[in-house]
Amino acid sequence: MAHYGLLHRLWLTRLSQPAKDRAVYRHALRSPPRRIIELGVGTLGRTERLLGLLRAVHPGADLQYVGLDRFEGRLPEDPPGVTLKQAHKRLHSLAKVQLVPGNTDTSLSRLCNHLGVFDLVLISADNDPRHVDRCWFFIQRIITPQTAIFAESRGSGGAWTPMTKARVDELASKTVLKRAA
Repeated sequence: MAHYGLLHRLWLTRLSQPAKDRAVYRHALRSPPRRIIELGVGTLGRTERLLGLLRAVHPGADLQYVGLDRFEGRLPEDPPGVTLKQAHKRLHSLAKVQLVPGNTDTSLSRLCNHLGVFDLVLISADNDPRHVDRCWFFIQRIITPQTAIFAESRGSGGAWTPMTKARVDELASKTVLKRAA
């Protein structure tokens, strides 16, 4: 496990690459989450750094992490990522991990009533936007007004944008209206 002393924390929150991830690390230091769900885990670099940071800040904390991703089901046009086995191997020492293979919308719809609520929700831009659009209704069920929600914007730079529960509720109602039409 990496040591996250003051200099490493400073590097992680101010100098690390990709720069867009720094906002997530800064939030985690300000309000350390205990329960994290990530839609689209990608290559796991951000996830390992985030969980390592949280583990170092609160060594005895009971961290729980849920990662939804296509894993082996990636399509050729999808961004690179890890296999389910690689993800388990790399994350098991950092938190209590539950990894769910498949499209994020179908996985979340199956599990949302059994997952409980989360302190931090990360929605990667690597997800197919159609799948994310269908997730809002289910995301609404796993958050509270205190949940920190970050959605990665598409395109170059892809900053992590904080979202409010009210915005998630608005997107969820649009999803329901689309289905009804």
